[in-house]
Amino acid sequence: MENVEQEFVSMIRTYERVIYKVCYVYATPYASLGDLYQEVVINLWKAFPKFRKECKLSTWIYRIALNTCISFMRKEKNLPEIISLTQSFDRMEEDDETQAMLRQLYRMIDRLGQLEKSIVLLYLEEKSYEEIAEITGLTVTNVATRLSRIKDKLRKMNKEE
Repeated sequence: MENVEQEFVSMIRTYERVIYKVCYVYATPYASLGDLYQEVVINLWKAFPKFRKECKLSTWIYRIALNTCISFMRKEKNLPEIISLTQSFDRMEEDDETQAMLRQLYRMIDRLGQLEKSIVLLYLEEKSYEEIAEITGLTVTNVATRLSRIKDKLRKMNKEE
């Protein structure tokens, strides 16, 4: 059992930033980043013994993280509010203009639907259309179509601001 625990802790350390990024996109005043992160880690722990390695570990983690966050949001039944992005999850030192652009991007992403958020998050993580399809359960064609529409929607939002 101790070996399984060590393997799990190692996996969490390796993919900690990935988990935080997913949770960050879904965080609201009603579902804090810490609460979402904790739920994801709990669900990963519960599912870890059943992981059959039929897909990449990162794909499995994304799938559980996204499903956990979406389920958590459904349970809350509160409309998500636009949140301020005061801390950078990448802990990068960037100039004010870049930070302002990132805050604006995440405000716009926060206005998207749950599936749209998932797709754009995976796209920003530089996942291929095939990987996005595998994680979300969509077809590759559907991912491409939705991503094109999401980009158009974000462009329109950007012009409106």
